[in-house]
Amino acid sequence: MKVLNILSLIFLSLNVVGQTPSVSSGTIKHFENFESRFVSPRNIDLWLPEGYTEKKKYAVLYMHDGKGLYDSTIMWNRQEWGVDETLSKLLHKKKIRDCIVVGIWNSEATRHLEYFPQKPFESLTQEQQELLFGAVRNNGQSVFKEPQIKSDAYLKFLVKELKPFIDKNFSTKKDQPNTFIVGSSMGGLISMYAICEYPTVFGGAACLSTHWPGTFSIENNPVPQAFMDYLSTHLPSPKNHKIYFDYGTETLDALYKPFQQEADKVMKAKGYSEKNWKTREFVGENHSENAWKKRFEIPVVFLLRR
Repeated sequence: MKVLNILSLIFLSLNVVGQTPSVSSGTIKHFENFESRFVSPRNIDLWLPEGYTEKKKYAVLYMHDGKGLYDSTIMWNRQEWGVDETLSKLLHKKKIRDCIVVGIWNSEATRHLEYFPQKPFESLTQEQQELLFGAVRNNGQSVFKEPQIKSDAYLKFLVKELKPFIDKNFSTKKDQPNTFIVGSSMGGLISMYAICEYPTVFGGAACLSTHWPGTFSIENNPVPQAFMDYLSTHLPSPKNHKIYFDYGTETLDALYKPFQQEADKVMKAKGYSEKNWKTREFVGENHSENAWKKRFEIPVVFLLRR
């Protein structure tokens, strides 16, 4: 029995260690089950570049779906964004300003609820909301898990708890021009929502493969129009914000082009130009970490160019 107990402890220990990502450059500060008053606890992986020092001040990238940023071996699909490699290369070439990355793990069970922009959802009729909550994926699993959108609470966690913790404990540039938010798919939606809801906090957002449908069907779907209406009234000023969008043409990304074109019309109408806004199409690319890894350099240079 003692042997079994010891083996169990070893296994649990290895499992915990295995959840901390390894990086090829820089270092990771792993915060297990970071507590919050607004959302359930989740892991935070803070990436510091080679040569990080308290003598410098660093811009900050807040990135959603943080488990998939650095290390493919801890991911279910063995894919990653390669954030550490890309940023290290760009920093070495002096293409971007000094920065750190805050990788925020998703909550898995409530990810869709936390990343779905709340005000556009609440603009829908009660009937439309109920239909959305009944949506299912191709495998028959529920999309929303429970009938309560939590993205406003998630953003409060980022702005009122996580950012103050990072700014207090690490050498950051705390101001809006040096604070950015980045995500893909539903993470693209919540990044768009974050810069609209907190324009004095975030100076730039990168929204890769933005999941405009909100669910997994586009037929009679009121969600994209709700997002466009929200953007029309909530986009922050182009004078001091940068926003990046992109999409591929394969798998789930094949749905996005017509909706992104509508979003682009809103961007132009609100005064955005090539100086502060970029939309890119990547023909042949699909909806995956491998695809986002290939092009991560583009939004990073756009947001963080020296």
